[in-house]
Amino acid sequence: MNVPVSFEFFPPKTPEGADKLRLTRQALYAHKPEFCSVTFGAGGSTQEGTFGTVKEILGEGVAAASHLSCVGATRAAVRQHLATLQAMGVKRLVALRGDLPSGYGLGGEFHYASDLVAFIREQSGNAFHIDVAAYPEIHPQARSADADLQAFVAKVKAGGNSAITQYFFNADAYFRFVDDARALGVDVPVVPGIMPITSSMQLMRFSDACGAEIPRWIRLRLQGFGDDAASIKSFGLDVMTDLCDRLCVAGAPGLHFYTMNHAAATTEIIQRLRRAKPGNGS
Repeated sequence: MNVPVSFEFFPPKTPEGADKLRLTRQALYAHKPEFCSVTFGAGGSTQEGTFGTVKEILGEGVAAASHLSCVGATRAAVRQHLATLQAMGVKRLVALRGDLPSGYGLGGEFHYASDLVAFIREQSGNAFHIDVAAYPEIHPQARSADADLQAFVAKVKAGGNSAITQYFFNADAYFRFVDDARALGVDVPVVPGIMPITSSMQLMRFSDACGAEIPRWIRLRLQGFGDDAASIKSFGLDVMTDLCDRLCVAGAPGLHFYTMNHAAATTEIIQRLRRAKPGNGS
């Protein structure tokens, strides 16, 4: 496997979490990531933690990408965020519409991620490489598959350089999405988002919230393991290694791992891929 890898982290909420994340990052740096991204909470609620973690990653000599969401935000606030990130030396952003905090009504000066991307370009020119989100299995709030695809096209035309997908387990959904985007003239790299399977309950909860489909056979196998954590992790490693191998063989431009601030599963998947024989994704 020779495709680039990148890792997503979320800002820790406690000093203990921060220490743990530092150890996680050091373990994952061994795989020479193209960059590491840091999430931005609903309505920008983790802004301070996001920027602090980004600063640490840069200080560790690794390229860092800050997520930046716009729902509920003003242009003045986003302008300030951009100035702060540029002063820190950040060269890459993950531009998202984002989720509203609980109990927060619709507001702000941006309605769509494409509005945010256009504003970043207007304010910062080409100072940032901008990643946008892609949804191979369709955004859960999209009116239709076509509307979702058009929204993706709009983000790229507004200035997106590349895309990172929501995680998925059906490779065909990814290939179809990329083909459909190419048919509309969008040829930016679309990097698959990879969620290692380490916990049945966590995976079910996340997938229900974000609209990622868990194939019936995977769901039933996980349910069959019950509380057998070792079997769940072993099965999860096999499933995700096979998925990543298929994606790499078919020409995916990279793999972006949603690490959940843990190193073990991501490390094992990457090591398995790199041990693969020539012709099997190596």
